[in-house]
Amino acid sequence: MKTVNIAIDGPSGAGKSSISKAVATDLGFIHVDTGAMYRAIGLYAIRNDCLAPEAIERVIGEITVELKFLGGAQRVMLCGEDVTDYIRTPEVSMAASKVSAVPAVRAHLLDLQKKIAAENNIIMDGRDIGSVVLPHADLKIFLTASAEERASRRYLELREKPNCPPYEEILKDIEQRDYNDTHRKIAPLTVPEDAVTVDSSNMGFNEVVERITALIREVME
Repeated sequence: MKTVNIAIDGPSGAGKSSISKAVATDLGFIHVDTGAMYRAIGLYAIRNDCLAPEAIERVIGEITVELKFLGGAQRVMLCGEDVTDYIRTPEVSMAASKVSAVPAVRAHLLDLQKKIAAENNIIMDGRDIGSVVLPHADLKIFLTASAEERASRRYLELREKPNCPPYEEILKDIEQRDYNDTHRKIAPLTVPEDAVTVDSSNMGFNEVVERITALIREVME
């Protein structure tokens, strides 16, 4: 039986993970957050002081990243440790941007991503899903929003947590992440030619979920 693969790409803070998770739940698909894999390796690099490209290349073969799906929810395992609750900080986000530019890191995770897609009906989100990981996906969506809107959403998400950075710092981090992602030599963030662009700057969460769910149902008919 043929699996259905949906690729959702977009910049940092566009809501790819939360939107993809909600849509996957509605459709009974598995949601694969590839950014969480890079965040896990970024966390490893921070903990082990190996953020430099040559340093992470030396140890990448020793790092295991697994995705477990418990009750439909994705949990991220790093060398056997569940790090799901530790990978959503601005520091880890920037580390993920750095390690994701290292070819050895991308190659390390690519096989795992393709294997999951081959075996399941999935919605996979990231930066290069439609262009590199799943170039033959049944549907490609590019989910975006203005940098200011993305920074505002991230600030609202973090403001109740200890040591929440100011809005201006979050905006600066997002703009830097955008630059890094679009200018890296390996699999830069681009809009695939055959992707449907959904700009959520002026859309509510449920509105975006409904829009993307409708697009997926169209290709499944």
